[in-house]
Amino acid sequence: MGPVIPGFVEFEFDLPDALLTSIEAVFDRLDSAPLLPSNVEGIPEAQGVYMLLLRDDIVYIGKTDAEAGLKNRLSRHAWTIQHRLNLDPNEVTFKAVRVFVFTAMDLETQLIRHYRERKSVSWNFSGFGSNDPGRQRDTTNVKPEGFDTSYPIDIDRELDIDIGDSPTAAELLRAMKEVLPYTLRFERATRGGRQPHPDLTAARVMLPSRPFTTRALIVAAVRALAPGWQATALPSRVIIYRESRQYEYGTIIEAT
Repeated sequence: MGPVIPGFVEFEFDLPDALLTSIEAVFDRLDSAPLLPSNVEGIPEAQGVYMLLLRDDIVYIGKTDAEAGLKNRLSRHAWTIQHRLNLDPNEVTFKAVRVFVFTAMDLETQLIRHYRERKSVSWNFSGFGSNDPGRQRDTTNVKPEGFDTSYPIDIDRELDIDIGDSPTAAELLRAMKEVLPYTLRFERATRGGRQPHPDLTAARVMLPSRPFTTRALIVAAVRALAPGWQATALPSRVIIYRESRQYEYGTIIEAT
């Protein structure tokens, strides 16, 4: 302790702690809203923090910057929770707070640590919201991460898709990619290329009766292909490749 100086004192303001306390108070006062596209639409594309709740339990804490802001992130999450087994999207709600000034502190980590003292925040670090891990991860037989294990994709949900009569397999799969709330990946003409494999562009698919499901459309697409193709459902995605193999954590949908 330094010498006492008349009329003078040192004061160090704990800005990170003050910000954390203030944001917690804002969250406590804020009513949650269902995580639906219609509710997310009006939220600005701004930096901030947010939480997701499942039946009023906090399951996820996130932070955004201005480029990939609150609207973008919440829209992505609203998409991710669709077509999942064991998960009713209507039971997922959110709270979002725009923060105009961020300090250098890792606010997201601080919030996760803070709420973990009282809640499990079980979707953080569980693979929730992750990008497609890619073909290499398909073949490693690594056990799926927590979110996908608890809530694997449901390929038997009715699918709202606009597709003409007798599309090619490539046209059908591309249309499905646009509407599915999870990854659909299929073999390309060249490794790392963008064009579908020639078998997919040449084959014409006899569509099943409506209403369509992902499973029914995938079965129809694979049956239109030459021998040697296989469609597999993994916990977080559907893959279609020229192969014949069993995945430890996957189920074959159809094979030729």
